[in-house]
Amino acid sequence: MMSDSASCTAFIGTRRLAQGPLAEVALAVARADQSATILVFDDATGRVIDLDLRGGTRAIAARYAMAEDAPRGRGRPKLGVVAREVTLLPRHWDWLNAQAGGASQALRRLIDEARRTDDGRTRRRAAQEGAYRFMSAMAGDLPGFEEASRALFADDPDRFAAQAASWPADIRDHAVRMAWPPTE
Repeated sequence: MMSDSASCTAFIGTRRLAQGPLAEVALAVARADQSATILVFDDATGRVIDLDLRGGTRAIAARYAMAEDAPRGRGRPKLGVVAREVTLLPRHWDWLNAQAGGASQALRRLIDEARRTDDGRTRRRAAQEGAYRFMSAMAGDLPGFEEASRALFADDPDRFAAQAASWPADIRDHAVRMAWPPTE
């Protein structure tokens, strides 16, 4: 399952094969040498994506184009509301229910406030975790992996670059792009 990320990257061995929307990458993978080891990663999470390459290029293109354009489930689609279970202690529910607008509105306000005061910490941690997942799969056996991982979580790009200098360029460059994404 892919995150809300619009991009993924395929590697054939240590070389980047394709990067972009899932449908385009799936087609590039289908055209590649299937006897080689090919891994596809979600660029936001670093998780491996399993592709269904059955049925030829038309079927693959249709399958993944549909997955990207799939409508959201039931609920209030214009607001993107998603219902999930939240487990709280009774005192928490009592406090939430006493708030103006009820529990859902109070939770939304609390979350919005936390996001405003986050200073990018959550986004930074997610980038580090995604980069680490990718690195574990692609560079876990390479020299300097342990020290590069320490540098990643210490938010030290210079030390990371020194430790990953001997890695294949495509792996090193992708790990850096995931760990320290360009600011928008």
